[in-house]
Amino acid sequence: MTVASPAVAWDHLPVLAYGRFGADGGRGIRIEQFEAHLAEITSGGWSVLPLSEALAALRERRTLPERSLAITIDGTHESVFLEAWPRLKRAGLPATLFVTTNALDRAVPGYMSWAQLREMAESGIEIGSLTVAHPHLADQSPARIAEELAQARRRIEAEIGRPAAFFAYPYGEWNAGVRDAVVGSGHVAAFGQQSGVVHAGSDWWALPRFPMNEAQGGMTRFLVAINALPLPVTGLEPADPALSSARPEIGFTVEPAVGALDRLACFASNETGPLDLDIDGRRVAVRLARDLPAGRTRVNCTVPGPDGHWRWLGLQLHLAKGGQ
Repeated sequence: MTVASPAVAWDHLPVLAYGRFGADGGRGIRIEQFEAHLAEITSGGWSVLPLSEALAALRERRTLPERSLAITIDGTHESVFLEAWPRLKRAGLPATLFVTTNALDRAVPGYMSWAQLREMAESGIEIGSLTVAHPHLADQSPARIAEELAQARRRIEAEIGRPAAFFAYPYGEWNAGVRDAVVGSGHVAAFGQQSGVVHAGSDWWALPRFPMNEAQGGMTRFLVAINALPLPVTGLEPADPALSSARPEIGFTVEPAVGALDRLACFASNETGPLDLDIDGRRVAVRLARDLPAGRTRVNCTVPGPDGHWRWLGLQLHLAKGGQ
């Protein structure tokens, strides 16, 4: 099943984010789900691009091949090497693997080795950084953040012969200080875990991806994700997703090219049903019905686009314990 796209200019990139592969208490994706994804990609005319190629084109505002997307994987669980990589290799599909170097250095049981990572890198898999120890970076000191970024990049370069160009925030969490540190760390772009579609106007230091796991990896959602379009906005609030208030002001201005906003809807992971919206021209204020819980909350806003595609904007907010 595919969605027709003759009216869609391919100036955007859906990026998929996987973790573990096989039964894992719901944290990973089932093998049969992953195989169904690959079958749709290979039979549906999709162009899976290396991140380096796709992001360079978008930054230069060049059109991508029709039905372009990218595949990323977070972590070095052995199932990546044993289950995901052989299937990607057989299908001839590129991917980017974000690694935590401690798991590799310490030969943690159940995780990959540097030799296995080198084998994947030599086959064309791009290697990005997920820090040394996968901490909640927003809770760390500036010195610890800088060391996590620099040490992981050094270890990756020492083992595979080239530094990591791309970074993924552990747990998808960042704050303004973390973002600034990543900007100055030598990476060229960074990814969160909020749903959405990369486009030329994206924040290159908080790029969206569609998480794919057992709960979110059914074919209906998968097809919506790979066919999604960006929902381009300006003036996004809160600018810093690390919250001190359980009732943050959430708002944005939708670019005119999107068209009418009468079918715009937003949802929060801690609430049932659509959120109340106040729309003043192109400015949208999102009203939460209740306080956010401590930890991570996702807010997703969608509006129908052309030819059955959905425009999508995702936020991942995180509230520290004790936030008011």
